[in-house]
Amino acid sequence: MDKPDHNKSVQKKIGLLGGSFNPAHDGHLEISLAALDKIDLDEIWWLISPGNPLKSDEDKITYNQRFQSALDIVNDDRILVSDFEEKFNTRYTIDTLNCIKNEYPKFSFLWLMGADNLEQFNKWKDWEKIANTVPIAIFNRPSYSNANIKSVAAKALEKYRIDQADIRNLYKLEPPAWSFYEATSNPESSTNIRNKLSNNKRLQT
Repeated sequence: MDKPDHNKSVQKKIGLLGGSFNPAHDGHLEISLAALDKIDLDEIWWLISPGNPLKSDEDKITYNQRFQSALDIVNDDRILVSDFEEKFNTRYTIDTLNCIKNEYPKFSFLWLMGADNLEQFNKWKDWEKIANTVPIAIFNRPSYSNANIKSVAAKALEKYRIDQADIRNLYKLEPPAWSFYEATSNPESSTNIRNKLSNNKRLQT
């Protein structure tokens, strides 16, 4: 298992990408590589969720399978697959952030998400507290380009938005602070992958 460096005395700039990873796919990787390229980060941690409160358990592969799918797709040593939420028994992002900042007080953290999550961000538990806990970098996803201006959260946080030209130093800013990066466009999704696998199984029977 890839795990974060537990040398807590070293100062690092970490991007956090949370989710079910059910399974992990090239869209996750595209967001992560774009963040490493455009933002001055040392590492990105993929936080594999034991259970997403906003998603049904239907069609969900096991935690170990989801974790392994993430390990299988990572192709950069700066991207680490983490069992932090499983280890510390956190299910909500705000709880994970509070816990992770407590565990690594010298690290600077930045939350990463796709625009599909921005569209429903206002449904997350204590979403406004999340925005006040760490800066957020949001990456475009096909069919969700307008989420950066039309979503409830985007409208509420508009005055804290940073131009993408300045995204490199986003992690330095006092939250709330966020930016929308438009150049990511991988159409893959976990739902599409599961549907393809399900269709293939039906064709084979």
